[in-house]
Amino acid sequence: MSGRSLKIALAVSVALNLFALAGGVAFAVSWARVDERVADLRRTARHGPFREVIAQLQPEVRRDVRARMRAAALAARPDFEAARAARAQAVQAASQPRMDAARVQALLDQSRTAEMRGRARLEGEAIAMLEKLDVEDRKVLSGLLMRRGPRSGPPTPDAGRNAAPRPPGPDGPDGPG
Repeated sequence: MSGRSLKIALAVSVALNLFALAGGVAFAVSWARVDERVADLRRTARHGPFREVIAQLQPEVRRDVRARMRAAALAARPDFEAARAARAQAVQAASQPRMDAARVQALLDQSRTAEMRGRARLEGEAIAMLEKLDVEDRKVLSGLLMRRGPRSGPPTPDAGRNAAPRPPGPDGPDGPG
């Protein structure tokens, strides 16, 4: 190879190495952001809006609200567990070599129905509880009726599109704590 060819090869090699280095740095930065976002989502689920909202209430009202919402979350838990189980079965059925589309659709419908049944229990208890509070406390707690999810309001913990649905209780999967 001539000197000029070596210089061109060296320049191309340096350019490719810089391109690869920039790609690696971009990947590392985006990975760190994803980890940070996941940590934020987990932190929000346990110590987020519900705790902040009920902290504004009088201690006796706070205890009652927490106890009632915990009871509602525990009552709704079987529905959310059934929804997760049906969704997991749907994922498993969809990944089989010979997928039965009707079965997958039926399992997803079953999952959605169970999740909506659980949501209805939580919302029904929230409404019954709000009905017994004075107007100031109702104003503080009415945000419990907001459906929080990836597309509306603060995000909830979710491992992604294919993850089984998590119970949307007022303070995460275990209810208020």
